[in-house]
Amino acid sequence: MGTPMPDTLTIAARLEAAFAKIEAERMDGIPILNPRLKVEAVGTRDWNGDWLSVLITPWFINLMLLPGTDEWAAVWADLPLGSRLAHTFPAGRFDFLVGEEEGIGRYQMCSLFSPVLEFEDQEAARIAAEAALEALFDARIDESREPGGEPNAPRDDEREDASRRGISRRNLISGKIASGRGSV
Repeated sequence: MGTPMPDTLTIAARLEAAFAKIEAERMDGIPILNPRLKVEAVGTRDWNGDWLSVLITPWFINLMLLPGTDEWAAVWADLPLGSRLAHTFPAGRFDFLVGEEEGIGRYQMCSLFSPVLEFEDQEAARIAAEAALEALFDARIDESREPGGEPNAPRDDEREDASRRGISRRNLISGKIASGRGSV
């Protein structure tokens, strides 16, 4: 039995504090910052026993995964920084990179937008973040899924092409996923 999971507000506050500190200490004067955006965790929720959130910052919007228990945090501590892990959501498989920051420990992130200069204001970024979460849990988006079935595993000859092609995160969010092709 593990340590009880903190609530969503606590997790969101930890994410926001860690990345607000990064903004203050490491990002000053960086030209890719969007001054109209602030650090905000959107839609933080329990997902398969871990924590999923969309994190808006002045330099990126990412899906963020944090371990749900101290036991999982110990397992994640052994994951090499910078390594990629695939996670399957109803919309398909997505690669996450392992990172680590003071205040949140090891986490996994999947880039949605970087940089974020195209966002006019915080509300526009929040709408995109909420749409990304909604799309992530929409099984109709996963082109590898048989109607009414589970996701299909790619054939060996498709693995490299699929990983190179991927699902465009911008198309996922904007609804332009008819072909499922685009940059990752």
